[in-house]
Amino acid sequence: MSETRRHRAGRAPAKEDGRTARARSTRARITAAATDLFTTAGYTTTSIAAIADKAGVSEQTVYYAFGTKRAILTTALDLAIAGDDEPIPTLERPWVRDALADPDPLRQLRRQVAGAGDIYLRAAPLLDVVRSAATTDPDLAEVWTVNLRQRLTVQRVFADALARKAALRDGLTAEAAADIALALLSPETYNLLVNDRGWTHQRWHDWAADALARLLATPDLHA
Repeated sequence: MSETRRHRAGRAPAKEDGRTARARSTRARITAAATDLFTTAGYTTTSIAAIADKAGVSEQTVYYAFGTKRAILTTALDLAIAGDDEPIPTLERPWVRDALADPDPLRQLRRQVAGAGDIYLRAAPLLDVVRSAATTDPDLAEVWTVNLRQRLTVQRVFADALARKAALRDGLTAEAAADIALALLSPETYNLLVNDRGWTHQRWHDWAADALARLLATPDLHA
């Protein structure tokens, strides 16, 4: 869940001119082509030439737009996680704000699961590409480490909110609650159950929501 994208509050977006719109459209085509290739052929075996061919542009255009293959992947991952190209970090997204503001602890947890699920519907295949390639590619190892740290940051905010609502199980710290949520709502678990074991997304959602409530919340809340 990317925290690197920022929104400049109070400034209306400038209207795009024709050149900017074309450049944005070209970047979108390149990103879409790369996403398809990364998730089907793999990151390592996908070349800039293959991405350019699939996007219908020249290799030079790809290099001009992104510079490196890693930059294409990180851009594609940011877009998949956010669901759009607006520079708004995860913790400022409406679904996070709604979950944190919900006074009912169980509803907060269900909103957490739903939000993570929406992200994984878009981003789970790309996250798996990054995780797999990180074992041999130092650059992608850094990308994976940053992503993990960002996801933990989000879960810590959720855990602190749950603690303020006096809803954590006895003896469970907010730090431990964040670790549990990080593991249970991880892309690895999602990919294992949905993509490898054939669960439906809804089955994963129901299981994760129930498990998170039982592991984090006081028993009286879900008795």
